[in-house]
Amino acid sequence: MDILVSGLGLVESPRWHDGRIWFSDWTHGRILAVDDRDRVEVVVEHTSLPLCFDFLPDGRLVLVSNQAHALLVREPDGTLATYADLAGLSSYGHNDIVVDGRGRAYVNSCDFDFAAGPPSGRQAPGFVALVLPDGSSLVVADDLAFPNGMAVTADGRTLVVADSYRGELVGFAIAEDGSLSGRRVWADLGAANPDGICLDAEGAAWYADVPHQRCVRVTEGGRVLRTVELDRGAFACAVHGDQLYVVAAHWPGPAALATFADWDGQLLRVGLG
Repeated sequence: MDILVSGLGLVESPRWHDGRIWFSDWTHGRILAVDDRDRVEVVVEHTSLPLCFDFLPDGRLVLVSNQAHALLVREPDGTLATYADLAGLSSYGHNDIVVDGRGRAYVNSCDFDFAAGPPSGRQAPGFVALVLPDGSSLVVADDLAFPNGMAVTADGRTLVVADSYRGELVGFAIAEDGSLSGRRVWADLGAANPDGICLDAEGAAWYADVPHQRCVRVTEGGRVLRTVELDRGAFACAVHGDQLYVVAAHWPGPAALATFADWDGQLLRVGLG
């Protein structure tokens, strides 16, 4: 296991793009990219908690900005512009994002005050919204206790959502218009708390688990194939070739999220060969 970058804050959203691994440092309001020589570039500076992002088919970066209540897109000159207004979807803001091969973005929200904890009741408030390339948006899935990392299968037909509070990866069929149906438990993870996820070339899922300080590879159905143990919380992961990239940090719990300073966030690389 190699430590590529250290001394960061709360880190998230690793994405392999254009020959580099990109990830966000929420605490310091930055999106960084690291090349194969471990050179680090600050690509975006923007204050938002969270600060999740993905890439459109044309290569532009699109990020969740709860400061602006919108998706913002990074233009070729490096400026940020409004891509879609999200203000009407949730007063509590949004969390993760994934973009499919047609340029449709899926954005989720727990839709409650994270620091205060989830509301009671059988119906959970969390949801997934579809944002179309024209900027329009609508909710396409609900009753998620805490929707977190998301991934689209290679064939573009399934969206997998990590529900951290229910310990599940939830699968939805993606229709031609981007709507979701056929909800199912893609993998029951028991007592695990899946955060960021990715799918590998064999169709297995890797999920990061903050309280259990590990990343785990599972099949659809939940059979465990491999576990990578860490010394701090694993927030998200990405696979490129035979390398697993993990962003990890110390976790103080939701109540201390806004004031905690001792994250010691890291970008890690684990060989899978």
